[in-house]
Amino acid sequence: MALSPQEARLALVALHRFGLGAKPGGMTPALARDPRGALLEELASPARVLVSDPRVMTTSDALAKHFEEAEIERALRLSTRDDQREMRVARGRGGDMPPQAPSMLMEAPEASKPAPVASQPLPQIEQSVFRTEAQVRLAKAAEPVLGFAERLVLFWSNHFCVSVGKGQIVRATAGALEREVIRPHVLGRFADMLLAATKHPAMLTYLDNRQSVGPGSRAGQNRRVGLNENLGREILELHTLGVSGGYTQADVTALAKIITGWTFVGQAEKLGPVGTFVFTPNRHEPGPQVLLGRTYGQADMAQGEAALRDIARHPATAEHIALKLVRHFVADSPPAALVDKLATVFRKSEGDLAAVARALIGADEAWKGDLTKMRTPYEWLAATARFAGLPREAGQIIQPLNALGQPLWGVPGPNGFADTAAHWASPESLRARLDMAAVLSRRIPGDVNPSELADALFDAALSADTRQAIRRTESKPQGLAILLMSPEFQRR
Repeated sequence: MALSPQEARLALVALHRFGLGAKPGGMTPALARDPRGALLEELASPARVLVSDPRVMTTSDALAKHFEEAEIERALRLSTRDDQREMRVARGRGGDMPPQAPSMLMEAPEASKPAPVASQPLPQIEQSVFRTEAQVRLAKAAEPVLGFAERLVLFWSNHFCVSVGKGQIVRATAGALEREVIRPHVLGRFADMLLAATKHPAMLTYLDNRQSVGPGSRAGQNRRVGLNENLGREILELHTLGVSGGYTQADVTALAKIITGWTFVGQAEKLGPVGTFVFTPNRHEPGPQVLLGRTYGQADMAQGEAALRDIARHPATAEHIALKLVRHFVADSPPAALVDKLATVFRKSEGDLAAVARALIGADEAWKGDLTKMRTPYEWLAATARFAGLPREAGQIIQPLNALGQPLWGVPGPNGFADTAAHWASPESLRARLDMAAVLSRRIPGDVNPSELADALFDAALSADTRQAIRRTESKPQGLAILLMSPEFQRR
């Protein structure tokens, strides 16, 4: 062992509490000498978190393909229905027609025939996009030395979460929301991320703002459609102020009215490229609105933008974000002093998320205490892929996550996946991980010695009990499974 117990512990905190685990080579003396510096170095180049991969689609391209396929499927259904109707008519006249006859009833000249519609089910573009996004995301997790910035991406993606279970539009754009909204702003200003997330098609669809119409608007009066408060409520309760942030039901209604008319260009493309955010005045609730004691009388979209920027600067938002960050990275019961430090930095820097992240790393409280948090299934699988060199194919992440209870971009509700150790350490969760560890241990390539691998990953931070348990195993898969299920590998 090259490191002292104290050096190994600090390196482990950097790798597990703040990162995604060790890569081949394990802990290094350089990391042990300056773990904070290594983490800060990953924040120094915000462009590192961006994804540049020709395989992924923009939101606009993905939605254009989605609507194109939807139109083809609609035409196929209509064609099938017409054929069935013609068959019924022919039979009603007493005709004894073979199964192919209906297609000959309306035989058109060759030049006027429409393009044939495929009879076989079309591959779903939404699933193809989803699988590509999964593959690219896992590959991105394997790149950095520590993965602190990637952990921040995961945190904010769960904060501004959507669920592919909502429908095909969200399935086609959930990955794009993370790439186009979270990654560009993860080390930027919180207000900019809030606005970008609120305007993204995945969020507008997931929380039903596309259906929200101001009751006093032209559309509301003419069509008798109503206000949907889902997005307004979750912005206040989950994205900004927090459930104890001092807002009322009247504030929820006011914000919902303020963001009426916020939608995106659909299939018709009349207002721009498909998927582009657009403000539709005829759906917007006219007149001033009072939100959190302040009156917003701006016209059109400016009203909502001003409201969201003010909410982003609210002291309750700083407290809520700081509490969530400390709970995620440090402890289920966040140290109050550390929460206060981060909230202060958030307020003074006007929501500079890079400054908040640096403050987290610089605080002594963040480095104290045992690693008691539990890796989420995604973090656990990503950590395994980082050191083991597992194939980074879509199925290698999508199916295991489904089995482990954290389907990719498939949150159970707008509050995201749970962020406490008790949730992920339940008997059911641990049993599922044990089964998965047995599968993964057989997939790890190469002539790996489990004991040597454990020493490389943890050095002096590896407990005597874990080291002995691995050495007593009778095979490589057994040893690797114990390593994957060890407290050192599970905890962060």
